[in-house]
Amino acid sequence: MSKVSKRNVIAAAVIGAFALGSSQIVSADTLNDLHKEEGKIHAAAAQSQKKINSIYEQTQELLAEYRQVTDETENLEVYNDHVARLVADQQAGIDSLQRQIDSIEETKQGVVPLMYRMIDALEQFIQLDVPINKEEREARVVRLRELMTRSNVSVSEQFRQVLEAYQIENEYGSLIRAYQGKLNFNGTEIAVDFFNLGRTALMALSLDQKTAWVWNNDTRAWDELGDEYLGSVTKAVKMAKKLVPYDLIKLPIKAAE
Repeated sequence: MSKVSKRNVIAAAVIGAFALGSSQIVSADTLNDLHKEEGKIHAAAAQSQKKINSIYEQTQELLAEYRQVTDETENLEVYNDHVARLVADQQAGIDSLQRQIDSIEETKQGVVPLMYRMIDALEQFIQLDVPINKEEREARVVRLRELMTRSNVSVSEQFRQVLEAYQIENEYGSLIRAYQGKLNFNGTEIAVDFFNLGRTALMALSLDQKTAWVWNNDTRAWDELGDEYLGSVTKAVKMAKKLVPYDLIKLPIKAAE
């Protein structure tokens, strides 16, 4: 082989070596770039996964809040229905009370005149009745009339006291009582012990126990009793005062007509 040919072969070999070396360098740079890009992709994927996980967690929290709000809403609807029924029942009670109040006002309009008539009747009855505790009974009528003019006393209280006065009058018909007072006989006032056997008889005994009287409701005056009744009237007063036990006595009782 000539020297020229050998030189060409060596030159070609050197050029090939350079070409091969250059190819290896290019391939290494490309791989590095690929590794970098892959790393970037993995990093981006990891970041995206974090965002996805965060969004998922937020979604789960929102879903839980939604379910809680839904449950609370359902509970509130049930409670509101319950309250609405209570309010309706209370309103019905208020309406009923209002109707009763209205009827009370109507009742008052009828009761007040009735009470005035009852007081008038009571006063008339006392004037015609046996004068048992007459001053006390007349004073009671005066108090009732004064009570009817007081605005700070309810109608129910006024009616209660009128009925109470009637109850007291009723008791006079069944009680056996003795009490002291003044008797007007022939223009003279005499201190006496009064004795009443219900409304059947009203008698009086002088404090010295020497004179006795009986009330005559026909003449509306006192009649003096004879001595035959003096002991009985004296004993009757003592029995009423519970000084002696009850016993049979003779009294001047007018027979019922």
